[in-house]
Amino acid sequence: MLERAPSTETFIGSAGNKLVGDFYGKGPRTVLLLHGGGQTRHAFAGTAQELAKAGWTALVLDQRGHGDSEWAKDGSYSSADFANDAAAVSAQLKLRFGKPPVLVGASLGGMAGMLAEGIAFKENRAPNFAALILVDVTPRFDIGGAAKVLGFMGERVREGFASIEEAADAVAKYLPHRPRPSSTEGLRKNLRQRDGRWYWHWDPGFFSGPKPVSGDRHRYETERVEAVRNLRIPALLVRGGSSELVKEENVKEFLALAPHAKFVDVAGARHMVAGDRNDVFSAAIVDFLAQLPE
Repeated sequence: MLERAPSTETFIGSAGNKLVGDFYGKGPRTVLLLHGGGQTRHAFAGTAQELAKAGWTALVLDQRGHGDSEWAKDGSYSSADFANDAAAVSAQLKLRFGKPPVLVGASLGGMAGMLAEGIAFKENRAPNFAALILVDVTPRFDIGGAAKVLGFMGERVREGFASIEEAADAVAKYLPHRPRPSSTEGLRKNLRQRDGRWYWHWDPGFFSGPKPVSGDRHRYETERVEAVRNLRIPALLVRGGSSELVKEENVKEFLALAPHAKFVDVAGARHMVAGDRNDVFSAAIVDFLAQLPE
């Protein structure tokens, strides 16, 4: 059990947008955890607690348009927007702690991390992060699997749910391999109530705005490939053993692009690795961090 509850703070993104995060722990070195699309910072709460126990300071952040962070006023949710936000928050953490953080990025968060490092390399700047941990995401991934994930996220984005229980039914149908929680309190953190209905806790413009996350897919895929090819920092890929997105060929390509990187396969987990096998996932993260140079 932690000695203290997490403290909530606000950071400033690349466009002056407010980003809300929770700090866990009081260690001298920091880890920045970025959730996947459609999630909130609470997806990484369990892992952040384990990092705090291991002596790290962990910041779990709501990305733009998600959770308690601001929705983009101009509807900008491109891959570059998320990458620039990650770099901006990293700079604020470096200013406070004296060193850049390690980035743990799940899906959307991992894509932001890869692209942020690629931009820094092209601009001949120092790396944004001390190390990069990618959670079930690689420069290229299975488009069919991604379509299924995005299909679930977008299915009820406009009409919402009549109750939290109805939302829980939808999640259980989408994740039949995962035991249904006895309480809906965790799910509640991913929903917001409006006009008597419950909606996912993110901006619908993330999908359908003027600059949606799916825009320029081929361009950003190419940029992620180049970013990993030029990666200058320690790296770890954590894949869900039954991932819908990251297949064996994607792992092989990643390790060929970044031969110094390490790889962990989490059996029994799908794309949402931290939610499926948080104990194994967190242990892999802590073990990797323990091997980093001071």
